[in-house]
Amino acid sequence: MTDRTENQQAARRSDATRATILAAARERFATDGYEKATIRAIARDARIDPSMVMRYYGNKAGLFAAAVAIGPDLPGLAVEPREEIGRAMARHFLALWEENEELTALMRVGVTEPHAAERMQSVLREQLIPLARRIGPDPDQAQARAALCASAVLGLALTRYVLRFPASVALRPEEIVDWLGPTLQRYLTAPTP
Repeated sequence: MTDRTENQQAARRSDATRATILAAARERFATDGYEKATIRAIARDARIDPSMVMRYYGNKAGLFAAAVAIGPDLPGLAVEPREEIGRAMARHFLALWEENEELTALMRVGVTEPHAAERMQSVLREQLIPLARRIGPDPDQAQARAALCASAVLGLALTRYVLRFPASVALRPEEIVDWLGPTLQRYLTAPTP
């Protein structure tokens, strides 16, 4: 066997181990929260030695950051036509929440863990505020407008994916877009009250 083949096999095993650790970590953080989740429990769930978790991620904070390394990627969100941005944003966020359990874990942990709260706040700072500044009627109101959008989106996520309110879970995606889209549109583009 050549050195190249051996290196490729080692890289595949390493990637598989990382993926196994991250899957176990996401589940454990979502179930137990950041404070109660332990490296030992995550390693046990992944069926590996705890030292392997430490080798790949350094510590629990590093593991958590890797496990929830996901963002809404709003810069790619189309802002034209301007009157459709609220519906586009609602559809975009809904698709993200439907496809990514990591966001549910981040939401659960974000209310008590500073690392997760900071990750959620970075989305507001780096993506929602610039969007509100770009399309809103008054750039000085961008922070308030972005915060209101975040509260609406996170409120939906909390009731639909974390607390699982029956009425929220029962809504079809297009119904959510129909209800939430105009609210987001108003927050972003309406004249100052």
